[in-house]
Amino acid sequence: QVQLVESGGGLVQAGGSLRLSCAASGRAFSSAAMGWFRQAPGKERDFVAAISRVGISTYYADSVKGRFTISRNNAKNTVYLQMNSLKPEDTAVYYCAAGRFGVTNYDYYYWGQGTQVTVSS
Repeated sequence: QVQLVESGGGLVQAGGSLRLSCAASGRAFSSAAMGWFRQAPGKERDFVAAISRVGISTYYADSVKGRFTISRNNAKNTVYLQMNSLKPEDTAVYYCAAGRFGVTNYDYYYWGQGTQVTVSS
């Protein structure tokens, strides 16, 4: 069992940066791949980034590649999403998830409650 709590969301101007954190409780964190997803109003929840159990492999959606960086610290049971050069279209609720390394919602078994990111133009 893994419980996930996201933080770090907020309001930022276009071109700015935010760093999201996701704190996990439970022993399974270091054995789980982690992912970030986002959901804009009226849209489906989409994949953003994923990182393997020990952080060797990462994968990004094309829309964020080169701007976002996912990382993890297994000693702190935390995964991060560094978001740079933010655009208004990045506005969404961001969710972290734990499961197997993949790009679909079905690859992940545990989800956080989400944190709002709003990018103003």
